[in-house]
Amino acid sequence: MGLSVAEMTRHLGIPQNSVFRISATLHERGYLVRRESDKRFSLSNKLFDLGRPRVRDKSLVASARESLEHLRDLTGETVQLLVRSGIKGVVLDQVPGRHLVKVLGEVGMRVPLYSCAPGKALLASMPEPEFQAWCGDVPLKAYTRTTRSTREALLADLDGVRQRGYATDEAEGLEGIHCVGAALLDERGVGVAAITVMAPAFRLPPSDFAALGAECLRTCGKIREVLWS
Repeated sequence: MGLSVAEMTRHLGIPQNSVFRISATLHERGYLVRRESDKRFSLSNKLFDLGRPRVRDKSLVASARESLEHLRDLTGETVQLLVRSGIKGVVLDQVPGRHLVKVLGEVGMRVPLYSCAPGKALLASMPEPEFQAWCGDVPLKAYTRTTRSTREALLADLDGVRQRGYATDEAEGLEGIHCVGAALLDERGVGVAAITVMAPAFRLPPSDFAALGAECLRTCGKIREVLWS
C-alpha cells in the first residue's frame, strides 16, 4: 500500500523535486503518513476529515460520537457511522467493540450499499428517482450465498426495511459477520447517514436482530436531536 516518490512522479507527470517538496510538506502537516521500512506515502485520516459531511453546519461525526460510544457500550460490539458516496457507502467513524474477537473496518473504507445493513437502510430511504438511477449504475453480484444479488430480492428486502425501520445483514457481505443498522433521516425522510452494529455471527444471531434494531433506531433519534437542535 502507498506510493513512493518515484511512483508519484510517474503518476503525476511533474518533476520529482516538486513531488518531493510537496509530499514532504503534506507529511509534515499530517496529511500524509510515511512508512519507515520503505519510505512509501499514504493518505492519513486528516485529509479525509476535510471532506467529512456536516448537517446544519454541525459536524456529523462530532455530533454522533457520544451516541455511537453509548451504543458500543450497550452492545459490546463495534459500531460504525456511514454515509453514501456515489454508488457506495463510506465509513466516517468507528467505535471498536469491547470483545477480544471483534469485527473491525477502517475509517474511509468504501463498501457496497446493497450487501450491508447501513447501506440497505440508506437505499430504503432514497427518493425513487435517485434509487432508480443507482440501480442503473450498480451491477449486483453475490459476495456470499445470502447476498441480495438480484433486483427482486433486493427490492423485497428494502420493503422490509421500510416496514421495520431498520436493516439487517445476515452474512451478506462477508461470511460469518452479521450487522444491524438504521438510517439517520432528515426532514424529508431521506437518509443523510446510517449507523450499524457489527458482530461475529455466533454472537449476533437473527433472533437478536429486532432488539438491536430498536437500539439502532433509538441511537439515530439521539443523534438527530443533537444535529437538529
